[in-house]
Amino acid sequence: MTFPNSSDLSPSSFILASIPGLEAVHFWISILLCSMYVLAVTGNCVVMLIVKMEPSLHTPMYFFLCMLAAIDLSLSTSTVPRILSFYWFDTREISFGACLVQMFLIHTLSAIESTVLLAMAVDRYVAICHPLRHAAILTNTMTAKIGLVAMARGVLFFLPLPLLLLPLPFCSSRMLSHSFCLHQDVMNLACANTTPSMVYGLTAILLVMGLDAVLICLSYVLILKAVLLLASWKERVKVFSTCVAHICVVLAFYVPLIGLSVVHRFGKDLAPLVHIIMGNVYILVPAVLNPIIYGVRTKQIQRRILRLIHTYGRTVQ
Repeated sequence: MTFPNSSDLSPSSFILASIPGLEAVHFWISILLCSMYVLAVTGNCVVMLIVKMEPSLHTPMYFFLCMLAAIDLSLSTSTVPRILSFYWFDTREISFGACLVQMFLIHTLSAIESTVLLAMAVDRYVAICHPLRHAAILTNTMTAKIGLVAMARGVLFFLPLPLLLLPLPFCSSRMLSHSFCLHQDVMNLACANTTPSMVYGLTAILLVMGLDAVLICLSYVLILKAVLLLASWKERVKVFSTCVAHICVVLAFYVPLIGLSVVHRFGKDLAPLVHIIMGNVYILVPAVLNPIIYGVRTKQIQRRILRLIHTYGRTVQ
């Protein structure tokens, strides 16, 4: 595909990045990505199904877990099928409009997930530090309201990102550094002053993901302080163990996010392979790990999965 040398106010498409030097094994890379996507879809659907079927799990913590599963499903589905079509059918081009929509979905869903993780941290804080007030504070109605606030917050903060890119002229280069569209990546291709877009993008991330991370850390400082006041080590371990799954999920979300942000800000000289791998890790790893983490750490989910497998086995026989 050829491009004009001059800037273009309305680019027709962008070119998604492939892993350089590994074109011969694109099929096997796609199989790996497809397997992870199927695992993510299956795991998150199973989590939502089990929470729906098990009345004992109709509590705020597990409703938040269902929100997390729905977000991970949406985030992976908005990116992975497009990546697979690239590897399977060599459709490297993505239209300008589709790129902006994908960008909006990725950043908005990430912001919603960050807010839900914060809500789960607050749930753990109230359950451990104020157990007698937990049921009165975090009702199912309040949980639903928090979910709506999380959605509104994500949309309001990250809808301006694609809107700020719309009026910008773009250079002849249309080559992205990832297999999907991210704000920083698309913004770097503009042939104009991108300072307003860059400042707003950084501000939005700091006010959403950055603030959430600080508040999550603060909640766990308060939880740790309360746990250390307990009389015995056995009680301390028992109480804090209820937070282990959430801590793992938080790390699965924020570590790839921070890694991807560092690569974007300071990794211009890094090999393209690093950008592509970090992008795929950011999209797929939380979606794959979250249901596994909660499946391993939650006995009610384990028992319900075993019952489903046993029931299915009897039906097949």
